[in-house]
Amino acid sequence: MSVDAGTVADGLVQSGVPQPLVEELMEGFLEAKRRFYLEDYRPNAVEGARYAEAAFRILQWATQPNEEFTPIGKDLPRVDLLLTKLLNGTGNTSVRKHIPRALQVIYTIRNDRDVAHLGHGIDPNLMDASVVVNLMSWTLAELVRLYHSVTADEAQKIVDQIVAREVPAIQEVRGFPRVLRDLRAGEHCLVLLYRAGVDGVDFSDLRSWVRPKMQRNLRRTLSDLVAQDLVHRDDETYIILRPGERYVEEHKLIEPA
Repeated sequence: MSVDAGTVADGLVQSGVPQPLVEELMEGFLEAKRRFYLEDYRPNAVEGARYAEAAFRILQWATQPNEEFTPIGKDLPRVDLLLTKLLNGTGNTSVRKHIPRALQVIYTIRNDRDVAHLGHGIDPNLMDASVVVNLMSWTLAELVRLYHSVTADEAQKIVDQIVAREVPAIQEVRGFPRVLRDLRAGEHCLVLLYRAGVDGVDFSDLRSWVRPKMQRNLRRTLSDLVAQDLVHRDDETYIILRPGERYVEEHKLIEPA
């Protein structure tokens, strides 16, 4: 079953996590992911830090039940001091030690890698951005695991599902994603599958989404993508593989026309 960001946010709030922090967390997560897919690495790292700041406040709430978390809009304590206080707080090892250390890396990339300020350091790049998005995914999966009461594998699957790619080249009209670029049939299908993510798309839905001139030979088109190891077929469901994702990103197929 597909899980969206709203479902994840609602689950966190229902578990007691303060709603303003959940909203900041999810907005930072989704925007950083969107920037990453657009190869917009500087805003990606900035949004990653926004996510980290919200997550740190959630950890304050989780590990210091008798104290108020740092209000949104007020500076957090220095990260080294924050990590020490979290480590000495209450709760399991993940909220006291593992998640905070992962967030520290995200925060450090934003502050020390010439992202948030003018300087002569290292420009934002794919390597740094990949670290940010992967640590964001892992820490969010940990929070989902803890506050949705699911296994680690289930939590990671939930996070993978909510990373439905923002694809500017697609406009959704009454539930139907329409590709706004003039692409070959195979690339057209890859863009649709890229947006769908780990859930994939049933053949019947794909057939209704592609342009009429592509419908007649759609099975052949999809078979070619499967043969190239860009797409996986599971019965009547088609799921994009990592090489397919790279093809879409490297050829900039998600960009608007």
